[in-house]
Amino acid sequence: MRGDDPKQGGVFSYISPEARVPNDHPLRAIRTMTDEVLKELSPRFEKIYSPLGRPSIPPEQLLRALLLQILYTVRSERLLMEQLDYNILFRWFVGLNMDDAVWAPTVFTKNRERLLDGEIAQAFFEKVLALAREKRLLSDEHFTVDGTLVEAWAGHKSFKKKGSKRKPPEDGGNPTVDFRGEKRSNTTHESTTDPDAKLYRKSFGTESKLCYFGHVLMDNRHGLAVGGRVTQATSYAERDAAIELLAKTRSRGRPTVGGDKAYDVRGFVETLRFLGVTPHIAAKSRYSALDRRTVRHAGYEVSQRKRKRVEQIFGWLKTVGLMRKTRHRGERRVGWMFVFTLAVHNLVRLRSLQAVGG
Repeated sequence: MRGDDPKQGGVFSYISPEARVPNDHPLRAIRTMTDEVLKELSPRFEKIYSPLGRPSIPPEQLLRALLLQILYTVRSERLLMEQLDYNILFRWFVGLNMDDAVWAPTVFTKNRERLLDGEIAQAFFEKVLALAREKRLLSDEHFTVDGTLVEAWAGHKSFKKKGSKRKPPEDGGNPTVDFRGEKRSNTTHESTTDPDAKLYRKSFGTESKLCYFGHVLMDNRHGLAVGGRVTQATSYAERDAAIELLAKTRSRGRPTVGGDKAYDVRGFVETLRFLGVTPHIAAKSRYSALDRRTVRHAGYEVSQRKRKRVEQIFGWLKTVGLMRKTRHRGERRVGWMFVFTLAVHNLVRLRSLQAVGG
């Protein structure tokens, strides 16, 4: 018998969002780990919120929403709030009931600034790493370091001479600018949209872009990021950031660190040896800073194979994590989102490792 097509829906529903989500859904494992991390961060939340005034958006819900935005590549807060309004899975993950109103995108943005001031992204990242250590998924012995360009939210038209007065556009909001033949560099020019962004190209034959450098220190055992930060794009930023990340990383014995040929510089190799780190850097064909005492060992060949896994992290950050071109301005904001996105990557990686038994 053919079923009826009723035009009037049910007035009440007694099924909660929890019951709608399958028990084997991938987000369940991520939600469990996220709640464990947020519970550890509760004392820090108390310090950055005033005990007086109206209750704000719970920071736990705010961070879960940001996590969903990264996982599902939602390109703006407005679209995220639209999804949160009718997507039952999103409501369950964030912690909203079916009758709860969603937040205005502007309110969502303003509350995020408080998390930025409290350095919550770094704390969240460290707590996720603590979970990995508890599960014995970090080696603390063999690492890889690398950097990638993160395109800034600024165009070439905003790159103008320092001190020049900004003239109103003659043809609307997108003026015609001809800078052919003009010598432009970071010493004489800066972006009026994002002054922290620098004009840079990573290799010959590629175009110069206004961008930042994103740096990652990876543990070679399971490809988890154990350190990350954003700097201005300069020729020495990769090596300086690598030294800083290694100095802050917990290690035992004499750890090794792999890297590409950009790190094969005598000063960098000598600094690594001074810190008690064995450099497993890809050696240049000429004028290499490495010698036979390093490259002859079998462990060096293993590090050369493992170091390429860091590109998988960069690929995930740019294709899924919205870090190909940042949606924020300023080194501080871009760095906050970069570190938080790395933490989300680690959560996804931890969930996959648990599914296959580590």
